[in-house]
Amino acid sequence: MKQIRWIFFDVGSTLVDEEEAYRHRVRDMIRGTPVTVEQYYEKRVQFAKAGYNGDQKAIDYFGLSKTPWHSEDETPFVDCAQTLQALRDQGYRLGVIANQEPGTKARLDGWGLGRFFSVIAASAELGVAKPNREIFLRALELANCKPEHAVMVGDRLDNDIRPAKELGMTTIRIRKGLAIYMKPTCEAEIPDYTVDCLAEIPALLHPLSFCRGGQWPPARG
Repeated sequence: MKQIRWIFFDVGSTLVDEEEAYRHRVRDMIRGTPVTVEQYYEKRVQFAKAGYNGDQKAIDYFGLSKTPWHSEDETPFVDCAQTLQALRDQGYRLGVIANQEPGTKARLDGWGLGRFFSVIAASAELGVAKPNREIFLRALELANCKPEHAVMVGDRLDNDIRPAKELGMTTIRIRKGLAIYMKPTCEAEIPDYTVDCLAEIPALLHPLSFCRGGQWPPARG
């Protein structure tokens, strides 16, 4: 049985709502072209449902150029801080494993979330990005935690679930953003658990509370 000590989170579409940032980028990309926001989003979702990287395929389809990302438009999900506090109260230590531009800790601090995390493993600072398992190994090393004692929470099956599961971490998929259309392409992309929002996680993990010495897995109800 697994004793869970650490919970790691992706950032975009997991802790943070990126929808307005996406829309800002789309408006920038289509400026001066006949493409509408509605047309772009329709293709984006169509490609995502077909199993492709919806954003990149839509950009290629319309012949657009990717413009800078507006991180100032990102906002934490409404249940984010409350969920992180609840998990800390249950005895878990928390970390981040994310593909992010430079300044991840500063952004988390700006949202009042940085105080929850003991480890922040971000691609820009570490020089390695998901799905490369090296970023997961670096995070686990910083946490002094074995994979079997850790949980990975993320929205993407390819970037978050598969590499974490292949390392032996327990995985929780959160159904947010464009990744809700992703379907598993192999056994490793099937998450151990799936939630629709962050607020569901403390109840899911409550039987595992480190301070109570709980074990994995909880009963599936």
